[in-house]
Amino acid sequence: MKESDNPYEVGSVWTYCAIDSDSKIVPSYLDGKRDSASTDAFIADLASRLKNRIQLASDGFPAYLDAVEQAWGADVDYSQIVKSYQTEDGSKYTPERRYSPPKFVSVSKFAIAGNPDLLRAHTSHVERLNASTRLHVKRLNRLTLAFSKKRENFEAAVALHFAAYNFVRPHNTLKMTPCMAAGIERKFWSWEDLVEAAL
Repeated sequence: MKESDNPYEVGSVWTYCAIDSDSKIVPSYLDGKRDSASTDAFIADLASRLKNRIQLASDGFPAYLDAVEQAWGADVDYSQIVKSYQTEDGSKYTPERRYSPPKFVSVSKFAIAGNPDLLRAHTSHVERLNASTRLHVKRLNRLTLAFSKKRENFEAAVALHFAAYNFVRPHNTLKMTPCMAAGIERKFWSWEDLVEAAL
């Protein structure tokens, strides 16, 4: 990175996303750095889009603790799900070894705020959403030529994916779109409808 480079524009970009386990709608997502500022912005946006008290579960990323407290205070039932992995040689899994598939070892659940139902708390749906997103947004595929050199292009591709996910593509288990399941929309959108709404 050159001194003249804007740190916002270069380097790794993480895609934060939330999903409702029932309707499968993605109420909020954010492309940003994996830091407190991006986490705070994502959680604040998520909280602004929800009306009722919710059950919230996240992975063990420490920045979520302050972000959730700032956004909801005590008005949320929040738990963290921490999964442990290790490599085939028995060493701890680290991001530097991300191309070697790790072995799942254990899961721990922690009640952080309110009264979360730990029997129902999990991150399975958002992990499946991450897999679907990586499948449909080729800019997220590892070791390909489809990566984005411009952050603006990457953000546009991710925005198009989540708009189509919510409004256009029927969810296999629901037989309707997540927006229809959430009561936001009554009909299926076509790609043409999505393009018109974006103009």
